Amino acid sequence: MLQGILAVIFGYLLGSIPSAYIMCKVRKGIDIREVDVRNMGAGSTFRQCGIWEGAVVAIVDVGKGAAAVLVAKYIGVDYLFVLAAGFAAMLGHNFPFSIGFRGGQGVSTIMGVFFVLAPQAMVLMLIVMAIVLVITRHIFSMIFIVAPFLPLFIWISRLDSALILFSVFIVAYIIFRSRGRLRELSFLPWNKKQT
Repeated sequence: MLQGILAVIFGYLLGSIPSAYIMCKVRKGIDIREVDVRNMGAGSTFRQCGIWEGAVVAIVDVGKGAAAVLVAKYIGVDYLFVLAAGFAAMLGHNFPFSIGFRGGQGVSTIMGVFFVLAPQAMVLMLIVMAIVLVITRHIFSMIFIVAPFLPLFIWISRLDSALILFSVFIVAYIIFRSRGRLRELSFLPWNKKQT
Protein backbone atom coordinates (compact mmCIF):
# COMPACT_ATOMS: atom_id res chain seq x y z
CA MET A 1 0.00 0.00 0.00
CA LEU A 2 2.73 2.48 0.97
CA GLN A 3 4.68 1.78 -2.23
CA GLY A 4 1.51 2.33 -4.24
CA ILE A 5 0.88 5.68 -2.57
CA LEU A 6 4.48 6.69 -3.18
CA ALA A 7 4.13 5.70 -6.84
CA VAL A 8 1.07 7.94 -7.17
CA ILE A 9 2.84 10.86 -5.46
CA PHE A 10 5.87 10.36 -7.71
CA GLY A 11 3.57 10.32 -10.74
CA TYR A 12 2.04 13.62 -9.72
CA LEU A 13 5.45 15.21 -9.13
CA LEU A 14 6.66 14.05 -12.54
CA GLY A 15 3.55 15.37 -14.20
CA SER A 16 4.02 18.70 -12.46
CA ILE A 17 7.20 19.48 -14.39
CA PRO A 18 5.92 22.48 -16.44
CA SER A 19 7.90 21.87 -19.61
CA ALA A 20 5.89 24.21 -21.86
CA TYR A 21 5.95 26.97 -19.26
CA ILE A 22 9.73 26.67 -18.81
CA MET A 23 10.42 26.43 -22.55
CA CYS A 24 8.35 29.50 -23.43
CA LYS A 25 9.73 31.55 -20.54
CA VAL A 26 13.30 30.73 -21.52
CA ARG A 27 12.91 31.07 -25.30
CA LYS A 28 10.39 33.92 -25.61
CA GLY A 29 9.94 35.36 -22.14
CA ILE A 30 6.21 34.64 -22.19
CA ASP A 31 3.82 32.79 -19.89
CA ILE A 32 2.26 30.26 -22.28
CA ARG A 33 -0.84 30.20 -20.09
CA GLU A 34 -1.57 33.85 -20.91
CA VAL A 35 -1.35 33.65 -24.71
CA ASP A 36 -2.72 31.52 -27.57
CA VAL A 37 -5.49 29.31 -26.12
CA ARG A 38 -4.08 29.67 -22.59
CA ASN A 39 -3.11 26.01 -22.51
CA MET A 40 0.27 24.86 -21.20
CA GLY A 41 1.01 22.25 -23.80
CA ALA A 42 3.00 21.26 -26.85
CA GLY A 43 0.44 22.64 -29.32
CA SER A 44 0.58 26.13 -27.85
CA THR A 45 4.37 25.92 -27.70
CA PHE A 46 4.53 25.00 -31.40
CA ARG A 47 2.46 28.05 -32.30
CA GLN A 48 4.07 30.55 -29.93
CA CYS A 49 7.72 29.44 -29.77
CA GLY A 50 8.49 27.22 -32.75
CA ILE A 51 8.63 23.70 -34.08
CA TRP A 52 11.80 22.65 -32.23
CA GLU A 53 10.54 23.99 -28.93
CA GLY A 54 7.15 22.35 -29.37
CA ALA A 55 8.75 19.01 -30.23
CA VAL A 56 10.90 19.09 -27.10
CA VAL A 57 7.88 19.91 -24.94
CA ALA A 58 5.87 17.09 -26.55
CA ILE A 59 8.66 14.57 -25.90
CA VAL A 60 9.09 15.67 -22.29
CA ASP A 61 5.34 15.58 -21.63
CA VAL A 62 4.97 12.11 -23.14
CA GLY A 63 7.99 11.02 -21.11
CA LYS A 64 6.40 12.21 -17.87
CA GLY A 65 3.44 9.87 -18.30
CA ALA A 66 5.55 6.97 -19.50
CA ALA A 67 8.04 7.33 -16.64
CA ALA A 68 5.30 7.49 -14.01
CA VAL A 69 3.88 4.16 -15.16
CA LEU A 70 7.27 2.51 -15.72
CA VAL A 71 8.42 3.39 -12.21
CA ALA A 72 5.17 2.09 -10.71
CA LYS A 73 5.52 -1.16 -12.63
CA TYR A 74 9.20 -1.46 -11.73
CA ILE A 75 8.58 -1.28 -7.99
CA GLY A 76 5.87 -3.91 -8.36
CA VAL A 77 2.78 -2.11 -7.07
CA ASP A 78 -0.74 -3.39 -7.67
CA TYR A 79 -2.09 -2.73 -11.19
CA LEU A 80 -4.66 -0.23 -9.93
CA PHE A 81 -1.82 1.80 -8.42
CA VAL A 82 -0.04 1.68 -11.78
CA LEU A 83 -3.13 3.20 -13.39
CA ALA A 84 -3.44 5.70 -10.55
CA ALA A 85 0.19 6.74 -11.01
CA GLY A 86 -0.51 7.41 -14.68
CA PHE A 87 -3.58 9.45 -13.88
CA ALA A 88 -1.63 11.32 -11.19
CA ALA A 89 0.94 12.29 -13.82
CA MET A 90 -1.86 13.75 -15.90
CA LEU A 91 -3.24 15.59 -12.86
CA GLY A 92 0.25 16.93 -12.20
CA HIS A 93 0.30 18.36 -15.71
CA ASN A 94 -3.21 19.77 -15.25
CA PHE A 95 -2.49 21.25 -11.82
CA PRO A 96 1.28 21.72 -11.34
CA PHE A 97 2.04 22.82 -7.79
CA SER A 98 5.14 24.73 -8.86
CA ILE A 99 3.28 27.34 -10.94
CA GLY A 100 0.05 27.91 -9.06
CA PHE A 101 -1.83 24.75 -10.15
CA ARG A 102 -2.55 26.20 -13.62
CA GLY A 103 -1.41 23.72 -16.22
CA GLY A 104 -2.54 22.18 -19.50
CA GLN A 105 -4.85 19.50 -20.82
CA GLY A 106 -2.40 16.66 -20.26
CA VAL A 107 -3.04 14.87 -23.55
CA SER A 108 0.64 14.25 -24.29
CA THR A 109 1.23 13.05 -20.73
CA ILE A 110 -1.62 10.55 -20.85
CA MET A 111 -0.39 9.40 -24.26
CA GLY A 112 2.87 8.48 -22.56
CA VAL A 113 0.91 6.41 -20.04
CA PHE A 114 -0.82 4.45 -22.78
CA PHE A 115 2.36 4.05 -24.83
CA VAL A 116 3.57 1.88 -21.92
CA LEU A 117 0.28 0.17 -21.05
CA ALA A 118 -1.15 -0.32 -24.55
CA PRO A 119 1.55 0.20 -27.20
CA GLN A 120 -0.34 -1.51 -30.03
CA ALA A 121 -3.42 0.61 -29.40
CA MET A 122 -1.27 3.75 -29.36
CA VAL A 123 0.27 2.90 -32.72
CA LEU A 124 -3.24 2.72 -34.15
CA MET A 125 -4.07 5.99 -32.41
CA LEU A 126 -1.04 7.72 -33.95
CA ILE A 127 -2.05 6.60 -37.43
CA VAL A 128 -5.60 7.90 -37.01
CA MET A 129 -4.33 11.10 -35.36
CA ALA A 130 -2.05 11.80 -38.31
CA ILE A 131 -4.87 11.26 -40.82
CA VAL A 132 -7.34 13.46 -38.91
CA LEU A 133 -4.74 16.19 -38.36
CA VAL A 134 -4.00 16.35 -42.09
CA ILE A 135 -7.73 16.74 -42.76
CA THR A 136 -8.62 19.21 -39.98
CA ARG A 137 -5.28 21.04 -39.58
CA HIS A 138 -6.42 21.75 -36.03
CA ILE A 139 -4.87 19.99 -33.05
CA PHE A 140 -7.83 20.32 -30.68
CA SER A 141 -10.27 19.07 -33.34
CA MET A 142 -7.99 16.11 -33.93
CA ILE A 143 -7.90 15.29 -30.20
CA PHE A 144 -11.68 15.57 -29.86
CA ILE A 145 -12.34 13.34 -32.88
CA VAL A 146 -9.70 10.70 -32.18
CA ALA A 147 -9.89 10.36 -28.37
CA PRO A 148 -13.01 8.13 -28.37
CA PHE A 149 -11.14 5.58 -30.50
CA LEU A 150 -8.76 4.80 -27.63
CA PRO A 151 -11.05 2.38 -25.72
CA LEU A 152 -11.93 0.67 -29.01
CA PHE A 153 -8.28 0.17 -29.97
CA ILE A 154 -7.47 -1.16 -26.50
CA TRP A 155 -10.36 -3.61 -26.83
CA ILE A 156 -9.15 -4.66 -30.29
CA SER A 157 -5.70 -5.24 -28.77
CA ARG A 158 -7.35 -7.73 -26.36
CA LEU A 159 -6.13 -5.97 -23.24
CA ASP A 160 -7.83 -6.29 -19.88
CA SER A 161 -11.17 -4.71 -19.02
CA ALA A 162 -9.65 -2.51 -16.28
CA LEU A 163 -7.53 -0.72 -18.88
CA ILE A 164 -10.53 -0.31 -21.19
CA LEU A 165 -12.54 1.26 -18.35
CA PHE A 166 -9.57 3.44 -17.44
CA SER A 167 -9.33 4.67 -21.03
CA VAL A 168 -13.07 5.48 -21.09
CA PHE A 169 -12.64 7.47 -17.88
CA ILE A 170 -9.63 9.31 -19.29
CA VAL A 171 -11.44 10.23 -22.52
CA ALA A 172 -14.44 11.51 -20.53
CA TYR A 173 -12.14 13.47 -18.24
CA ILE A 174 -10.28 15.12 -21.14
CA ILE A 175 -13.53 16.10 -22.87
CA PHE A 176 -14.96 17.47 -19.63
CA ARG A 177 -11.82 19.41 -18.81
CA SER A 178 -11.71 20.84 -22.36
CA ARG A 179 -15.40 21.74 -22.47
CA GLY A 180 -14.58 25.45 -22.58
CA ARG A 181 -12.83 24.99 -25.92
CA LEU A 182 -15.67 23.14 -27.67
CA ARG A 183 -16.58 26.40 -29.45
CA GLU A 184 -13.42 25.91 -31.52
CA LEU A 185 -14.93 22.84 -33.19
CA SER A 186 -16.54 24.28 -36.30
CA PHE A 187 -17.99 20.91 -37.35
CA LEU A 188 -20.33 20.84 -34.31
CA PRO A 189 -23.81 21.99 -35.43
CA TRP A 190 -24.23 24.47 -32.56
CA ASN A 191 -20.95 26.18 -33.52
CA LYS A 192 -21.98 26.92 -37.10
CA LYS A 193 -22.53 30.59 -37.79
CA GLN A 194 -26.03 31.68 -38.62
CA THR A 195 -26.47 32.97 -42.17
